[in-house]
Amino acid sequence: MTHFKSWMALACGLSFSFLATAQDFPQRPITVVMPYAAGGPGDVITRIFAGSMQKFLGQSIVVDNTAGASGSIGSAKVARAKPDGYTLLMIHVSHATNPAMVKNLSFHPVDDFEPIGQASEGPMLVVARKDFPARDGREFIAMVREQGNKLSIGHAGIGSASHLCGLMFMNALKTDLTFVPYKGAAPALNDLMGGQLDLMCDQTTNTVPSLQGQRIKAYTAAGKSRLSSMPDLPAMSELGVAGFDISIVFSLYAPKATPKPVIEKLTAALQYAVKDPEVKQKLGSLGSEPVSPERARPEALRAHLKHEIETLAPLLLKAGAQAN
Repeated sequence: MTHFKSWMALACGLSFSFLATAQDFPQRPITVVMPYAAGGPGDVITRIFAGSMQKFLGQSIVVDNTAGASGSIGSAKVARAKPDGYTLLMIHVSHATNPAMVKNLSFHPVDDFEPIGQASEGPMLVVARKDFPARDGREFIAMVREQGNKLSIGHAGIGSASHLCGLMFMNALKTDLTFVPYKGAAPALNDLMGGQLDLMCDQTTNTVPSLQGQRIKAYTAAGKSRLSSMPDLPAMSELGVAGFDISIVFSLYAPKATPKPVIEKLTAALQYAVKDPEVKQKLGSLGSEPVSPERARPEALRAHLKHEIETLAPLLLKAGAQAN
């Protein structure tokens, strides 16, 4: 009996210590792994949120760019990290598509992570070289359907946001174009600006600077309604095309088994950030925006990830994409 009491006292002591540590979180800097290249849209968005969340948490947040293999290298790093809330992952749609795209993936996007919440949402635009002859969105759609694979459409790599967007665009139009893969969005955009490519479908965070410089043209936005930042640009649904509804959502995850009180503290910090006027202003300059507070929660992210896995992986497989 004495031994049992001693064991119980030790267990209670450890449990109390564990909870106290969780309640006192954070006591040192936090690292957010951004699994894409420094200077890209994901990196910029992550740093915007890190700057806001650290004001709430009272500790600095360091961004670690561990890029490569469609974000899977950085994701694996977080999956293996100690589940204490000090190593997090900010990632977009590739978290859902990596199981279909990366052979022998060392982690599972659902089973090896704790969702914290969605952070930002960036619409997708269909853009063209600056001398593309279509005068408006309807004429553009008609020309794409008529010319089909005579037109080239670039993307940032198999499974990338621009690749998925291009697949969905062709699927909605029931038209095949000639895909041209690149190692990243920047070289694809460079060729589009240089006239070597006809079209591209990508995030506003990538395309808006080139549009502002009038180096490319925008014809339509994905989704069912116009963008508040681009009120003159028609949505695809206005042009009589259904089924082209895609946006890029960046979301925050922790390793599996991170204590619930720590997740709750990180969710509170994310809630603070999505309501921060400075975050809204900075994202707006990129053509993006913070999600609503209702979406910056674990349960909303869990449902969003499930939906992306169920809808986007089959789209890749239908297009003949293979894990590599």
